[in-house]
Amino acid sequence: MENDDKKLYASTPARCRGLTGTLPRFMSCRERMRSGSVWVLLGMMLTSTVLAERADRDQPVHLEADRATVQDANKLATFTGHVVLTQGTLVIRADKMTVKEDANGFQYATAFGNLVSFRQKRDGRDEYVEGWSERMEYDGKADKVQLFKKARLRRGQDEVHGDYISYDAVNEFFQVNGSGEASTQTHSEGRVRAVIQPKKKPGPESR
Repeated sequence: MENDDKKLYASTPARCRGLTGTLPRFMSCRERMRSGSVWVLLGMMLTSTVLAERADRDQPVHLEADRATVQDANKLATFTGHVVLTQGTLVIRADKMTVKEDANGFQYATAFGNLVSFRQKRDGRDEYVEGWSERMEYDGKADKVQLFKKARLRRGQDEVHGDYISYDAVNEFFQVNGSGEASTQTHSEGRVRAVIQPKKKPGPESR
């Protein structure tokens, strides 16, 4: 290890020393982890002009993990162990997150856990959107989120269950399958389930 690298390592906080790979001289370990967390944020926040709390976009991004590895040559970052990402009202929890960037700058994120979860306040409403699955994937180029295995999505008191849920953030379109990843077959034990609560009727005094 060169003298400059030794000095850089010695000045790195102990909780960041699990971050391996070459870091740019102008970027600290904490900043690099924050940069990686922005990739994950873009992948997992399931934002749209309808669902997302717009103020969240202006908030700082915070990411905590037991360990982190960055492969600059492959544009790949991996965060493991009690991974928690927050930005404003958005909170994402996973056991592991991997983030890949292609040659055109598009990011692709995958989160694993038992279960991976996200929670975010809806814009202008006292209501949250929440989701859970064993695996979540995000295609930054298509702006599409996929939830795999034990997938569940809740908005207010309305809820949908399936083995696979795909969300197109551009068109605000949901696809739910009950029997596997993008499968066209159906099984009695793998049916889609949805619960839609009736809206409260206005009282006589509000008429």
